[in-house]
Amino acid sequence: MGTKSLCLLLASVLVAYYVYTPVPETIEERWKLMLINAGFRTVAHVAEFAEWLGLVHYMEVLMMITSIEYTAPISDENVTVTDTKFNNVPVRLYVPRKQSSGLKRAVIYIHGGGWCVGGSAMEPYDLLSRWTANELNAVVISIEYRLAPMYHFPVQFEDVYAVVKFFLQNSVLAQYEVDPNRICISGDSAGGNLAAAVAQQLLDDAEVKAKLKIQALLYPALQTLDLDLPSYKDNENKPILPKSLMVRFWSEYFTTDVSLKEAMASNRHVPAESSHLFRFVNWSNLLPEKFKKDHVYASPIYGSSRLGKKYPGFLDPRAAPLLADDTKLFGLPVTYVLTCQHDVLRDDGIMYVSRLRKVGIEVIHDHIEDAIHGALIFITSPTDLALGHRVANKYIKWLNMNL
Repeated sequence: MGTKSLCLLLASVLVAYYVYTPVPETIEERWKLMLINAGFRTVAHVAEFAEWLGLVHYMEVLMMITSIEYTAPISDENVTVTDTKFNNVPVRLYVPRKQSSGLKRAVIYIHGGGWCVGGSAMEPYDLLSRWTANELNAVVISIEYRLAPMYHFPVQFEDVYAVVKFFLQNSVLAQYEVDPNRICISGDSAGGNLAAAVAQQLLDDAEVKAKLKIQALLYPALQTLDLDLPSYKDNENKPILPKSLMVRFWSEYFTTDVSLKEAMASNRHVPAESSHLFRFVNWSNLLPEKFKKDHVYASPIYGSSRLGKKYPGFLDPRAAPLLADDTKLFGLPVTYVLTCQHDVLRDDGIMYVSRLRKVGIEVIHDHIEDAIHGALIFITSPTDLALGHRVANKYIKWLNMNL
């Protein structure tokens, strides 16, 4: 074998090794998913290297994906699209052109991205909002909240809450011809976290008269206490959200201090004085048997009280809605929770389903066995997957039937 042939062979082996990621046999388009995941991993490795060199922050490199996916607010024959501000927070507004005899429905959508990346103007989110507006003949408000690491909790929550509270005013609803009894709040991943937190906060806000009819939480991140759940262990290195990246997202939400990230990575970040909160995320009581598998619940190992005092946000229900007391869950609207089997956040959603049902909230749990985290962003070429379209269709169909 010649030198060139040997080099080509070695290069091919290295590329194959890099691209290959163990993907469950049940997932369709496995090789396409591997290629997409290889692209995500490449960006992550570049981010790590650039940060190590002191050139840019890790999340700034990841934001390249958001920038590449940017699409302008272009109206079409079905929907008028504009970028505007609600209560000084940027939003992308979708208003259907279709005439209707009565008032319209409305969906407030909050994008994912670990509170650090993503945006309402990304092509997949723009397309999803267009579909929602057109299929439901509904006004869609997609919120462009500020991101970490430039802004930390509670800024993201406050941005979203400010938009929701502004939109729910009778005068604003009337301006957009929206029925105050047919409003949904929805979000995926970190957006699902913010949607759940806002829905809880609205229950205690006497200034808000309009009530949410439904909430839709799509593979949401809901708790900061136990980052060693069965789903974190089972899916530690699965596409598209490995445990290491989720830990980084959580820690960056609160601070750039690496000590919190390191403590979260070892699951030793919760101080002993906050031990009472673990009852809200005790998966041995909240997960159905099929999701426990061979995992055995272990008592938490407590960390330094310094982190809890310095960064109390990770113990705040506005950042981790699963930490809300049962009394704070009464009155929540009909809830749709979508979870994915091959997702580190799977158990967060399932535990919330259990807790909401326990207090009498009507919950529809849509668990997808062959799905990965972030399925909804894979609906545009060249990274579109049949899974993404299937999940989007299920979500929009449920909204249409229940809103």
